[in-house]
This record gives sequence, C-alpha cells and structure tokens, in this order.
Amino acid sequence: MSAFDALKGKAGLLKDKAAEFVGDNADKVKGGIDKAGDFVDQKTGGKYSDKIDGIQGKASEAVDNLDRKQGPDTGNPPGQTPPAA
Repeated sequence: MSAFDALKGKAGLLKDKAAEFVGDNADKVKGGIDKAGDFVDQKTGGKYSDKIDGIQGKASEAVDNLDRKQGPDTGNPPGQTPPAA
C-alpha cells in the first residue's frame, strides 16, 4: 500500500466523521453559518449582502442535504439487505 492510498483512506474516514458531526449538530452548524455571514456582511458594510446571503443559503442547503442523508435510521445504506437475525 502506497502512502497515497493510506492518505486517501484517512481522508475518507475524516469525511465520514465530519458528515456525522454535521448531521448530529445541523442546527448549530447552520447557526454558525448565519453568524459568520452576518459578521462578514457587517465588516464589508453590506457591500456584498446579496452574495453573502446566497452563500449562506447554499451552505444551509448543503447541511440540510447532509442531515437528510444521515437520517434517523442509517443502519443500512439504500440498496443493501440487512443482515439475517
């Protein structure tokens, strides 16, 4: 196994952990998105309000989509048969 393969594996693990964190804390993450956007908007004097609002919306949508993918019952990914009991 090359070093690159090991890094790819670790990156995938980190991605999964980040997705789990966002899914478990969607409201907090969306609140942070709003606060960060409002801060930047204030510091730029409202010059980029429309762009900041658009980015906030897209980031919140991404959190919602990720949260939906995590869902309340993520035991078996779609298309997989659960193990026999």
